Amino acid sequence: MRPVSGYVGRFAPSPTGPLHAGSLVAALASWLDARAAGGRWLVRIEDADTERCQPGMGEHILQQLAGCGLLPDEAPVWQTARVDRYQAALDRLTGAGLAYPCGCTRREIDAALAAQGIGHDRHGERVYPGTCRHGLNGKAARAWRFATWRMPAPTIDWVDRRLGTQHQDVRAEVGDFVLRRADGPWAYQLAVVVDDAGQGITDVVRGADLTDNTPRQILLQRALGLPMPRYLHTPLVLGAHGEKLSKQNGAAAIDTGTPAAARAALDAAAQALGLPAAPLQDGVEQALAGWVAPWAALYNPAL
Repeated sequence: MRPVSGYVGRFAPSPTGPLHAGSLVAALASWLDARAAGGRWLVRIEDADTERCQPGMGEHILQQLAGCGLLPDEAPVWQTARVDRYQAALDRLTGAGLAYPCGCTRREIDAALAAQGIGHDRHGERVYPGTCRHGLNGKAARAWRFATWRMPAPTIDWVDRRLGTQHQDVRAEVGDFVLRRADGPWAYQLAVVVDDAGQGITDVVRGADLTDNTPRQILLQRALGLPMPRYLHTPLVLGAHGEKLSKQNGAAAIDTGTPAAARAALDAAAQALGLPAAPLQDGVEQALAGWVAPWAALYNPAL
């Protein structure tokens, strides 16, 4: 649960590939936010989706962070060591009537939406049509879903520290989202909520691509009686064609093999965050320290 006082932030990479320029922006932002608030900064390796994770990649990411001077204040935690917590949360939701098994395939969901005259953008959200809300109708359970339709207030209004007021009707825009997938892994939405609460996270600083996930997480926090952190979603680093830089589209790993290379990677991340250039003669640690005050002036992380 959240500490009575004090800031706790975190960086939570998935070990599906090495850190690239975009993920370093999120890491640096979360570290600076914690330091500007005089708080603690944690690292959590989000390896719950074991099929997508690469062996040894979590350790490699930690080495990349260390090369950039971004050292956590506690030993990193790994999601694969916390699966009992996710099961306990799912059991609570199921007992409260807020989670149910679903036997639908993606093809069946698309067909049900098409029958209702609802199109689907390939990159957009599939709004679950509620087929299994009242029973599996003889189908085998493939996943577990959160019953947004049972929540008294599925419309979420919240304030992002950079983007300002945000609004989403989760029931209408997302539907009953997945908590545990058909192939076994725990869904990001449930795991991140359980872990943030378990680690006492007060402030989540992460990339803007995760902004529309936040309302789902707030709904889960309310359903489980967990505290809501403050949120700040950082600018995205874009590729040559305007797409989000990501592991999926072949983003190159950052080079942290030498202090000069790590410093160059940090300089690029700081520039993406709107921070001033650090003196060329500064080492990694001096550059990091010099960005704390400008970050505080931009984003005011004081509690």
